[in-house]
Formats: sequence, C-alpha cells, structure tokens
Amino acid sequence: MYRIMAALLAATSCAVVAQAQEIAAPAAAQPAALFTLEDAVAAAGGSAPALDAAHAGIDAAAAARKVAGLRPNPTMQTQVENVVGTGPYSGFDQAETTVGLSLPIELGGKRGARVAVAKAQLDRAALEAAIAQVDVRLQVTQLYVEAVAAERRVATQRNQVQIARDALKAAQVRVLAGRASPIEEQRADVARVNAEAGLERASRLADAARVNLARRIGGPIARSLDRGLLDRLPAAGDYGPREAASAGTLALAAADANLAVADADIRLARSQRVPDLQVGPGLRRLEATNDFAAVFSISIPIPVFNSGKAAVAQAVAERSRVEAQRRVTALDVEQAITDAQVQVDNAATTARAANGPALAAAQEAARIARIGYREGKFGQLDLLDAERTLAETRMAAIDALAAYQNARAQLERLTAPVVAPQGEN
Repeated sequence: MYRIMAALLAATSCAVVAQAQEIAAPAAAQPAALFTLEDAVAAAGGSAPALDAAHAGIDAAAAARKVAGLRPNPTMQTQVENVVGTGPYSGFDQAETTVGLSLPIELGGKRGARVAVAKAQLDRAALEAAIAQVDVRLQVTQLYVEAVAAERRVATQRNQVQIARDALKAAQVRVLAGRASPIEEQRADVARVNAEAGLERASRLADAARVNLARRIGGPIARSLDRGLLDRLPAAGDYGPREAASAGTLALAAADANLAVADADIRLARSQRVPDLQVGPGLRRLEATNDFAAVFSISIPIPVFNSGKAAVAQAVAERSRVEAQRRVTALDVEQAITDAQVQVDNAATTARAANGPALAAAQEAARIARIGYREGKFGQLDLLDAERTLAETRMAAIDALAAYQNARAQLERLTAPVVAPQGEN
C-alpha cells in the first residue's frame, strides 16, 4: 500500500514540476541568444520583394521627373522645289533647295506643369515605399508571433504528454492493486495516445511557422525566438475610448498624394490649351543662279476641333473623384483605428484573464482532481476532465496572447506616421 502511494506521489510531483517548468519557460529565455522581432524585421527589410518593387518605383518616378524637365527636340527639315515638272522645270536646273531647323517653343507653362506632375508622382512613390515598409513589418510581426505561439503550444503539449503518461502509470498501479477496473487503464492509454498525437501535430505546425518566418526574412534562423514576447501586456486599466484621428497616417498621406497628382494634372491640361510655336531659320539655294537666300518660318496650330476644354473637364472631374475618395479614406481609416483599438483592448483583457484567473482556476482544479483521484475521492473521468480543461485553458491562453500581439501590430500599422519623402525636390 505504501509503495502504491509513493508511486502516485512521485508521478504527481513529476507532473507538477513539469507544469512549473513550462510556465516559467518564457521568463527563463536567454536574451543574449535570442533572435528578436526587431532582428527579424531588419533581416526582412533587405530581402523583401515588396520593398525592392517600391524602391524601383521611386527610381522610375525620379527618372520621369528628369524626363519631364527636358525641352522638346528641334527638327531638321530639307525641302526641294521646282523639280520633275514640265517645261523648264522638267529637270533640276530650276530647283530650289531649302534646309531649315524647326525649333518648338512651348507656351502656357507646359514644361513647368509636366515637372509638377512628375514631382507629385515621385512624392507618391516615396509614400508607397513607406507603406510597403510598414506592411513588411506587419507581415513579419504576424509570422514571428505565430512562430513563438507555435513553440509555446509545443511546450504545453509536451507537458500534457508527460501528464498523460504519469496518469497511465498511476492507472496501471491502481489496476494491479485491484482498486480500479482495467477500463481505467484503457482510458488513460487513450489519453496518452491522443496527447502524443497532439504533440506531433503541434511540432509540425511549429516547424512550418519557423520555415515561413525564415522564408520571409530571406535566411535560416539559427538562434532561439523570443518566447517572452507574448507575455508583454499593457498594465491593467490602460484602456478606454481614444480619439481616432486619420491625420498624419500613411493611408491619408497616400490619399493626399493622389490629390496632389490630380491637381498637377489639371494644371497640365490647362497648359495644353495654349498652342505652341514652331519657329525655324533656314537656308535656300537656287540652282538656276547658284544663289543663296535666308528663310524664316513660323507656325502655330489653330485649335478648331480640339481646344483642350474636354481634357480640362476630364482632369477636373478626376480631381473631384480623388477628393471624394480622400474623404472616404479618412472615414475608413478613423473607423479602422477605432475598431483596432477596441480589438487591442479586448485582446489584452482576454489575454490577462486567460493567463491569470482562468489559468489559475484550471491549474487548481487539476491539482485537486489529482489528489482526489489518488485518494480515491474522485473517479478517473473527473481527473481526465480536469486535465483536458487545463490543457484547453493553456492553449486558449497562448491564443489570447498571440491575438493581442497581432491586434497591437495591426493598430501600429494603421497609425504608422508619415515619413519624409525620399524623392527629389
């Protein structure tokens, strides 16, 4: 009898020690060997295709800015008159050859308008690069949080496997002592098999999460992840309604950049209504006398069929559409920020409750069930139910912590401040 009690006490002690180790594991991480979230973000910044595309967009917009400032090229003209006709003009004796240079002169501020459009597009490209940067940070944060949560789930599931094995040993002892039916041993064995299968599934998911993170940052992860990241919650009471302002956010800045491009397009369309001049000096040679004479030409188009009014009207209508879209963006951003703030607060409340009172109650219930089962006061079903509840509570606590970190990352993405444009002035 004493040997049976000693075996049960030893099994219970092992389970309690394993639980304590699992709970303390996040705080016992080795900071010097950690691959932190900031390390992951920095590594991803050098290998993200989205950032490469955004930087290429800036280069293209900068090149377009230079092209917009160029003046139109002159045109070389050659004209031969009074040839291949009749009478004295049947040959080339009376030919008049004119060589001239046509120089286009832009009027109405077309060049300045083109430069204004190109500069507005360059500023928008710089904002798109900033948006790509915060998007990459959000993606890396989500992958990092999932990888850390997956490792925590593996540790929890490994602890449950040990508990299930200890429970199986205890059931075997009770059956051998004649204090329980063989069905209890079978139940305990089923619980062990399920726990081991759950550990295998959790391990595969953890490996996949780590591979996805490594793929995103562009290289293998040799160091340990910062498991303590999930435990960083705000202080209790740091909640409440806050003003959700869209001003200063990247989303609204992008809408403002689109509006600036639309304004520049209107200026360009209006400048196109002013006809350009074509002027050019030339030199004429008369074959009959072998004399030379200067020629000067000037031409200007007559805006009869296309006066440019339709193009201006189109640009003005487009500007109205962009302005209305900006107002929609402001409302959407403020609504998204408000919703994100509520999600962050609710996730923090859920995480604090799941890792505090709920987890403590589940641990205490499992502890009482183990003692009661050992002393014969509770049945095996009560023990299995308490252990299952504890396992589910631990998993829910990890999910709640991960949900808070993801919600906080999403809020930071929505409220990311505007960076100074990186394009040329």
